[in-house]
Amino acid sequence: MYKVAIIDDEPIIVEGLCKTMAWEKWDCQVTGFAYNGREGMEMIQKERPDIIISDINMPEMDGLKMIAGLKSEFPDMQLIILTGYREFEYAREAISLGVTRFLLKPSKMNELEEAMDAVTKRIAQAEQAEERMLQRIPSDSEEEGVPYHNEANSFIVKNALEYIQENSHEKLRLADVAEMVYVSQWHLSKLLNKHTGKTFSDLLNSARMEKARELLKDPSLRIYDVAEMVGFQDLAHFSRVFKKMEGMSANEYRNTHS
Repeated sequence: MYKVAIIDDEPIIVEGLCKTMAWEKWDCQVTGFAYNGREGMEMIQKERPDIIISDINMPEMDGLKMIAGLKSEFPDMQLIILTGYREFEYAREAISLGVTRFLLKPSKMNELEEAMDAVTKRIAQAEQAEERMLQRIPSDSEEEGVPYHNEANSFIVKNALEYIQENSHEKLRLADVAEMVYVSQWHLSKLLNKHTGKTFSDLLNSARMEKARELLKDPSLRIYDVAEMVGFQDLAHFSRVFKKMEGMSANEYRNTHS
């Protein structure tokens, strides 16, 4: 049986889909549901459904980031979007990230049935492909036949890097960034390394050093002030990182660039 999860902030939609769809027709069973994006992600991580039917305009949710996160971490998971949000560009972006069907509310039963036909067919094709891949050793750029540089992964990395850049002065953890882009810490760490060749710590320190270089040009700021402003609570730690990355001490950099 294929597992189905339904996510919508309208209980009547969730209940209606659970009761009116003939799930056995597609060898499916509803195994989970949620009423907002955050609950939905927790449920998905726990249940690992094969098919998700979800709205994209709900509380505690960035629809496109959630779609990208799901298709990146669970590439064979099939997504049907059922929403009242009618922005064409949004729909185009969702489809480019890996959504199988984008349906507008209120959807007719035949549209939902066609969407289920499509996603179950894709799952069957993926299962057949996986069987053919069993004897093949993945290359360095792939894991289990799934390319790292696809639309969803690139979308995640872009948003993660922007978030790191904008929040590098905070006490930022990998977990904070992973939560923002809707993937696990482990998966985000792999993506960042594959796309940039750097660890999360390297990327965070690079963003902090970029800001530190600018601040050091202001002679009214003490080195300690600069360290604190870019996110370091320990001056000695800041000094070590700065010298390692810039090849000179913060004082030397200030004297050279003042």
